[in-house]
Amino acid sequence: MKKILLIPLLMMSLNAMAQNVMTPELLWKLGRVTPLGISKDGKNVVYKVTTPSVQENKSDTKFYTLPVNGGNPTEVKDTAALLKDKNTSPDGKYIVYNEEVKIEKIHGKDFYPELEKSDVQIYDGLNYRHWDTWNEGKYNHVFYKENKEGATGIDILKGENFDSPQKPFGGDEDYIWSPDSKSILYISKKKAGTDYAVSTNTNIFEYNLETGKTSNKTEENLGYDTAPQFSPTGNLTWLQMKRDGYEADKNDLMVSFKGMKMNLTANWDGTVDHFIWSGDGKKIYFVAPIDGTKQLFEVNFPGLTKIAITVRQITTGEFDVNDLVGFSGDNIIVTRTDMNHAAEIFSYNLKKNTWKQVSNVNSATYNSLALSKTERRYVTTTDGKKMLVWVVLPPNFDASKKYPTLLYCQGGPQSPLTQFYSYRWNLQLMAANGYIVVAPNRRGMQGHGVEWNEQVSKDWGGQVIDDYLSAIDDVTKEKYVDATRLGCVGASYGGYSVFYLAGMHNNRFKTFIAHDGIFNTQSMYGTTEEVFFTNWDFGGAYWEKDNAVAQKAYTKFNPMTLVEKWNTPILIIQGGKDFRVPTGQGQEAFQAAQLRGVKSRFLYFPEENHWVLKPQNAQVWQSEFFKWLKETL
Repeated sequence: MKKILLIPLLMMSLNAMAQNVMTPELLWKLGRVTPLGISKDGKNVVYKVTTPSVQENKSDTKFYTLPVNGGNPTEVKDTAALLKDKNTSPDGKYIVYNEEVKIEKIHGKDFYPELEKSDVQIYDGLNYRHWDTWNEGKYNHVFYKENKEGATGIDILKGENFDSPQKPFGGDEDYIWSPDSKSILYISKKKAGTDYAVSTNTNIFEYNLETGKTSNKTEENLGYDTAPQFSPTGNLTWLQMKRDGYEADKNDLMVSFKGMKMNLTANWDGTVDHFIWSGDGKKIYFVAPIDGTKQLFEVNFPGLTKIAITVRQITTGEFDVNDLVGFSGDNIIVTRTDMNHAAEIFSYNLKKNTWKQVSNVNSATYNSLALSKTERRYVTTTDGKKMLVWVVLPPNFDASKKYPTLLYCQGGPQSPLTQFYSYRWNLQLMAANGYIVVAPNRRGMQGHGVEWNEQVSKDWGGQVIDDYLSAIDDVTKEKYVDATRLGCVGASYGGYSVFYLAGMHNNRFKTFIAHDGIFNTQSMYGTTEEVFFTNWDFGGAYWEKDNAVAQKAYTKFNPMTLVEKWNTPILIIQGGKDFRVPTGQGQEAFQAAQLRGVKSRFLYFPEENHWVLKPQNAQVWQSEFFKWLKETL
């Protein structure tokens, strides 16, 4: 009798395990893996794991080493001795670092010392605030000093009101030593005030330690120059966008060789994320979006020989290759994600074309879950193009049932929709809550050619909106989709998309959620901090009455002009420190919805920027997101 009972009990246990799915609480217990490099001896990967604590509303970080071929991790307290220090000059004599320096008078007490309790801020130009921080007259500067106790640092940008590293996200990757230790190369946008706000023209500058003079290595290029590094044979290499003001321009791989600047990816129809040289200096490996994923590519470096430059895709699969950590023999060490798995460290053998997972920080968690299934679907758009649409199905999906379905609108607007893993817009979590997720690679997505990527600029409410509707209409034909329970969600440009669709969806959707979305393109132009973005994507300023392209952005393609047609519940989320899409955008949208009598809710995070980073705020975000869907869908 006992043996007979064992089998059903075992089946019940296995079935219970299979029913475990991702939850908001579990999502914010996952360890977040960040590789730091390969150890000096080449035997270990050095990395950190950051684990949020919702209870304490902060994160804990620990450091580890792990054999490059896999094995058991070892916790370490100090990683400095394990890794090569890029900030120490190759000859070991100097150290380069950065500090913030007060350059400009901004505060009332700077001008009026006797009024020290005043809290006024005085500006003569734009760039008075950026991302989530007000300009207080302080700038990041690069310093160097002798590598000995008590040495005094020298500011190589002394007195300049320019940043290096670049704000808000630049770090020590923005400066490097020359191979001969005689100079420091650094990235800076040497523009101030309003000129800074309307330009993307960063350059690579070289400071000579002996003469104290600085030269511009990329003066002829008007767009972004970023990510400088030297090849093993001493050739300066960097990423370059050509057009000033266009932050999503094609990112090309540049090499300076014997006085010539060579564009290795000029004839390749894609854009480079980041890169790493092979040890022999004959190839560059880089990551780039391609057809809804991010993959590893290689390009040969022929120098001035007649050998053709060839770009070749190395990896394929339903995953994203992310960080390029380094090499170990024939293996390149990277991180990988997919929509069901957060980043882990992997090894890819370049000769055998085989993968091996090296770290397993979250493997036990995922092994206990029923995971969603992600399917490729290709939809014909209204202009006859083939568009990739990711369809994410709930765990334990049953095609005989009907499921509520969400149209996910990606931000950017020029950003790839790949096999990413987000701790907020987590498609696995949405599916785990019983929703099918439809995620179209609409116009503006990288990875489908430069032309496709550029077609969203100056056409925000045009073909891209048709692309969204083509995707959801096509998937809704499936019997397992409940066509009476469709929702639409998104952030940033995705939030704009939600606001716009709310005024012209012809009752397709039953509910909307918009996070930090653009509601009024005119007030967006008047308050956003990086004006180059609105200049490029809107086509100009709202007062340019003879500019037909710009006027379309402020009239026909302005969500606020469609509010009279709003008739569907909408949740509006806004960060108080979001200077990219400022607070007024969410306020205007909520006020319009309320005064129109539309069921609506305003979720305001006063201390969050364009993202939600604090653990407890993130839990509230997730709770309110799914609470709203339960109420309205």
